[in-house]
Amino acid sequence: MMLKKQSISLIGFLVLCFCLLIPGDAWGAIATGNILQQIPREVTITLGNSANELKFEPSDIEFQAGQRYKLHLTNPSQQKHYFTAKDFADIIWTQKVDAGRVEIKGAIHELELRPGTEADWVFVPLKPGKYNLRCPIAGHTEAGMVGEIVVN
Repeated sequence: MMLKKQSISLIGFLVLCFCLLIPGDAWGAIATGNILQQIPREVTITLGNSANELKFEPSDIEFQAGQRYKLHLTNPSQQKHYFTAKDFADIIWTQKVDAGRVEIKGAIHELELRPGTEADWVFVPLKPGKYNLRCPIAGHTEAGMVGEIVVN
C-alpha cells in the first residue's frame, strides 16, 4: 500500500510540474474545452518551390500559445522534403493531420511531403520558446532548408 501512495504522489507531482509549464491562457483553453471551438488560424508553408530551391517559405514562423492553428504544408518541388521540428512537436497538442484521404491523430514529430503533395496539421502550441525547423534529407539542411518557429 505504501508503494501505491508514493507512486500516486509522484504522478501527481509530475502532472503539477507539467501544468506549471503551460501558460495560463493556454491551460484555461484546454481545461474548458474552448480549443476545439476556436476557428484555427491558417498558416501556409511551402517546402521547396517549383525552381527546386531548398528552402521553407516562409522560414520564420510565429505562433501564440493556446491558439488553434491549421498549418497548410505544400511541396511544389520535384523532390520530397521533410518538415522536422521535433522540439516544437513536443510542446504542441496535435488534433490531427490531414494528408490525402487519410486523417492521422496522435503525436507527430515530422511530416514527409512527396513532390506535388499537401498536408494540413491542426494543433495548439502549449509552451513559449524558439524551435529549430529543418529538412533532414542529406544536403537539404546544409543548403539552407532551415527555419525557426517562435511560440509567444
